[in-house]
Amino acid sequence: MSQEKAYLSADNKRKVTTHRLQEMKQRGEKISMLTAYDYSMASVIDHAGMDVILVGDSASNVMAGNTTTLPMTVDQMIYHGKSVMNGVKRAMVVIDMPFGSYQGNPVEAVSNAVKIMKETQADCLKLEGGREILESVQRILSAGIPIMGHLGLMPQSINKYGTYAVRAQDEAEASKLLDDAHLLQEAGCCSIVLEKIPAELAKRVAAELAIPVIGIGAGPYVDGQVLVMHDMLGINKGFSPRFLRRYANLFDQIESAVQQYISDVKSSDFPSKEESY
Repeated sequence: MSQEKAYLSADNKRKVTTHRLQEMKQRGEKISMLTAYDYSMASVIDHAGMDVILVGDSASNVMAGNTTTLPMTVDQMIYHGKSVMNGVKRAMVVIDMPFGSYQGNPVEAVSNAVKIMKETQADCLKLEGGREILESVQRILSAGIPIMGHLGLMPQSINKYGTYAVRAQDEAEASKLLDDAHLLQEAGCCSIVLEKIPAELAKRVAAELAIPVIGIGAGPYVDGQVLVMHDMLGINKGFSPRFLRRYANLFDQIESAVQQYISDVKSSDFPSKEESY
């Protein structure tokens, strides 16, 4: 085995941290990121070699069946975060701070951030917004808690937008996004997610920032990619945005397996003599 291959093999076993994400950006290694919400799937995703696991407030949609992420609470995010942490050995685990837990009241934001970190033992928190939440970001960072920013389409602000259309297509919004990205970096954020913005704008942000920039619907020129696990595995069939690539069709496969089980039970084929005591 060459020295380079030996290094990569050892490096792949290292716990992923904020520092390691920075190393990956510096050497041009793309960062892989996927959501998880429970112990079993987190174990599989981590074992597969995922760099970052996001305990997303998208649990509101894919786990609870809500139409937006807004109903999620701090305690619910803690529940999902603890479940994921129990299944992860290598990946960096990031937890979304839910809607209402950090906007408007920086003191309450720190209290909620500390609560989430203490009870889950996660690695990092993710907050949506730029200048509007800057004081909360600064206070949380001052408590020693890493923050991943989130700009572009921000699902917690969906009622303000009124649409899930691509963001920052006009000059004013694009300029604000660039300013916000620099503000978050200067405040001390370890990385930023850009959601559903033009690829060329995302390319510019990634080039201008020293911290990693991870995209979802932001084109190929950023430092990494994130998707919702239920979407990319085809468990959720009702969501097909342009940026989504499905790597499996688990809805149909699971449905088929369940139908076969029903049939086997109805026909008394299951359990067989070999499956009985």
